[in-house]
Amino acid sequence: MKALGLVLLALYLAAAAAVPSLLDAGWMTLLSEVLLMLAMAQMWNLLAGYTGLVSLGHQAFIGIGAYFVFYFSDRLELHPFLLLPVAGIVCALVAALLAPLLFRLRDAYFSVGIWVFAEIVYLLATKTRELGATSGVALKSMRLVDTETFSRDTFWIAALLALLAVGGVYALIRSRLGLGLMAVRDNELAATSIGIDVWRNRFAAFTISAFGCGIAGATYFTGSMFVSPEAGFDINWVVGMMFIVIIGGIGTIEGPIIGTLLYFGLREGFTAWAGVSGSWYLVAMGLVAIAVMLVAPRGLWGWVREHWGWEGFSERRTPPATLLADGGQP
Repeated sequence: MKALGLVLLALYLAAAAAVPSLLDAGWMTLLSEVLLMLAMAQMWNLLAGYTGLVSLGHQAFIGIGAYFVFYFSDRLELHPFLLLPVAGIVCALVAALLAPLLFRLRDAYFSVGIWVFAEIVYLLATKTRELGATSGVALKSMRLVDTETFSRDTFWIAALLALLAVGGVYALIRSRLGLGLMAVRDNELAATSIGIDVWRNRFAAFTISAFGCGIAGATYFTGSMFVSPEAGFDINWVVGMMFIVIIGGIGTIEGPIIGTLLYFGLREGFTAWAGVSGSWYLVAMGLVAIAVMLVAPRGLWGWVREHWGWEGFSERRTPPATLLADGGQP
């Protein structure tokens, strides 16, 4: 399994390195969007699929990350790419400050609470003239960027973020913290009874999720060189993440990958279909979502794993040899 993983990693890196010489700027922009959406979906899945906290407000971190890069890149005359990691850290700090308040809420109340926070940040952005108010703001520091390599560099950053999101979530879930996250998700009371710190586990997932969405959102809007409150804090970011994760398979690593491919396949397929308006792909996604939830409630990857036994990024752990030797007794 490790050998297969290394082969897939090598193929991914080789493909990422070759894309700029094979595709034009338009295709690289589309692929960048696909990879960034995959990274965001993995972050949303980390929170909802492994801790049970369903967020309707992660667009707040996307917008905050983007506006941070735009504002400080222009004011400090720094290359915008240098500020991308800082944007993620800022979003993680915002999540850390929110956690003590939001974690007092349960289930749907948490979802509504974080959505309300996103709407408050959105309204603040529309009222702030330094951020362009309702009109938005362009990335003035583009003069510091090599325009000939900008699309290529943006694509490579997106490819790196997608790789880190998939690999990072897998490594986290295989760790002791990941085991605690899944225990909290499955039964919070039982997890508490065996000594797992529920609050700490959820806090870690929440801040990591905010970090990933913040840096991915900042990368996306840096690539487009313009951000507005309507675009940065659009709830459709979360709608897209939810569709991808639920259709692909919530609580799995493979699910968001499958869901992302299906999401963009539907969107681009309907957009390319002559005479079909852009809104029809939303109807198609809704129909696909209903069909998948009826036929495969655990998502497409859950159905594949159940019927064909494929493991992929397995979360199973092998007991220590000493435990097995004792017949399963500690």
